[in-house]
Amino acid sequence: MAITDDLRKTLSDPTPLYFAAGTADLAFQQAKKVPALVEQLRAEAPARIEAVRNTDPKAVQEKAAARAKEAQETLQTKVNDFLGTLDVDLKKLGEQAQDLALRGVGVAAEYAVKARETYEKVAEHGEQAVKSWRGEAAEEIEDFAIAVEGRPEPAEAQGEPKPVVAEPAADSKPVAKKAPAPRKTTTAKKTTPPAK
Repeated sequence: MAITDDLRKTLSDPTPLYFAAGTADLAFQQAKKVPALVEQLRAEAPARIEAVRNTDPKAVQEKAAARAKEAQETLQTKVNDFLGTLDVDLKKLGEQAQDLALRGVGVAAEYAVKARETYEKVAEHGEQAVKSWRGEAAEEIEDFAIAVEGRPEPAEAQGEPKPVVAEPAADSKPVAKKAPAPRKTTTAKKTTPPAK
């Protein structure tokens, strides 16, 4: 029975769909920026092409050789420093390996938490995007306003004054009061909070 409940809960959870909608909405927003970037590249391209044409191949080759030699010297120095400071004590190396493994687990847990937070943010963005696509945001605001202010009486809502009923005199018969119009009830939409 628990498996059925878990399966039902998993299949009825809209968070992955909201995540997909949020991703699509963010991608669409980024895609809107592409034409401006293309125009910028189109404007800058002639200057860059001209700069490449005017560059001397020998100068580029000399710069690359100098950078490669510098990188090789730096790497050789760092390797020599590392080998010189390497501690051969196996116990210390074992402690360091254990410490690194624990740090790795901590970092992995931290990344998992950050990934979950990002997933929830994108899913929340997707939920808002879906609501705006459907026009539900305005309905929720209206429902919220009604909940805060209270629903007006039907007579007041139509601009009609309330019927005034005179108090019966002590010696007259009681006057039958008119029953109030039945209130219209609306069903509130049930929203599920994002899974935590």
